[in-house]
Amino acid sequence: MGPNLPAGPREYDDDRPADGHDRPERRAVMMLTRAVAEGVARGDVTLAFRRWATSRVSPGGTFLSVAGVIVVETVERIDPVTITPEDAHAAGAGGVGDILATLRGAAGDPVFRIALSYGGPDPRDAIAADAALTPDDVARIAGALDRLDARSTRGAWTRETLRLIEDNRGTRAVDLAGTLGVEKDTLKRDIRKLKTLGLTLSLDTGYTLSPRGTAWLRTL
Repeated sequence: MGPNLPAGPREYDDDRPADGHDRPERRAVMMLTRAVAEGVARGDVTLAFRRWATSRVSPGGTFLSVAGVIVVETVERIDPVTITPEDAHAAGAGGVGDILATLRGAAGDPVFRIALSYGGPDPRDAIAADAALTPDDVARIAGALDRLDARSTRGAWTRETLRLIEDNRGTRAVDLAGTLGVEKDTLKRDIRKLKTLGLTLSLDTGYTLSPRGTAWLRTL
């Protein structure tokens, strides 16, 4: 029998939670650029700085990035004037000014110094690579897609989106969204739901079906 549907850390984009699975006792809400995430995976980047009204992460929390699982080690509220050049280097920035320039939010909101470490590869990768589907796997995926369709205000979208990705490998999200007649952010959220099921993969530009997604479409 193939593996169960994925459970593990949660994936986030634009500092907003995406549909997925997480450790229920520890939720981290944070976005990292590809360069920073890959730096954390290599061990080159160990810090991040954010300006939030309240902290969105907690020590011990985990979240998914393009490089895999990121662990939140510590969270400390700081005065931004205390950020040092060494801190900036540890955050993957060229200097303190670069850090300050990236701080979003209201000027009066507190700034947080967040220590990060690498927690390993994305647990969905092994599922996405598994194309040896059993009848139970096929039925379970179909059921999951049916539930996503049923919860959507615009009706069934999952299979159409999978076929569109299959036919347009590496196409930008904005172009795929235009084909479907939806907003780009809506499409990106939808594709994250498909990725959580192990059916799609993100490329540097656009998306592709995973081996598992391709195998499942072949059953239709």
